[in-house]
Amino acid sequence: MIRVDQAGEVGAYYIYKGQIAVLGGDKNLRPILQEMWDQEKEHLARFDHLVGQHRVRPSLLRPLWEVAGYAVGAGTALLGKEAAMACTEAVETVIGNHYDDQLRELVAMKNPNQDLADLSKTVAQFRDEELEHHDIAVAHDAQRAPFHSVLKGVIMQGCKTAIWVAEKV
Repeated sequence: MIRVDQAGEVGAYYIYKGQIAVLGGDKNLRPILQEMWDQEKEHLARFDHLVGQHRVRPSLLRPLWEVAGYAVGAGTALLGKEAAMACTEAVETVIGNHYDDQLRELVAMKNPNQDLADLSKTVAQFRDEELEHHDIAVAHDAQRAPFHSVLKGVIMQGCKTAIWVAEKV
């Protein structure tokens, strides 16, 4: 669980880095992207810490998550603000659902120890923050992106595939 979440936060970090590289000059959009990126930095730092604390093997594909995240972030940003927001909407939809699934697993465990209780709190907090990112994206015209439903569907499927791969590798 920790390895997969760390991999996802690596991807999210690089998505926002790519979006800011392209759209960071927009003085209205920059603070919004920066705020979301700053939260992703905190998420990644927390999962990096948990990987070390619990001696979890990180994903062997971290370089791939970095390149793919940046490419998706910058690529959608090159299509315009709305497409970048559609990317955020799609990614955060999948991640919110993924964190919900993990919370259900954690809650179902009998006699959880303090580490599992702490992980549950972290996952719940991050889920809520990711869903805030989703709402911000929708409020900033994500659904006005050209070919919104296709773009969103492709990105969501890519995220689901990345989660599946991170669970295996």
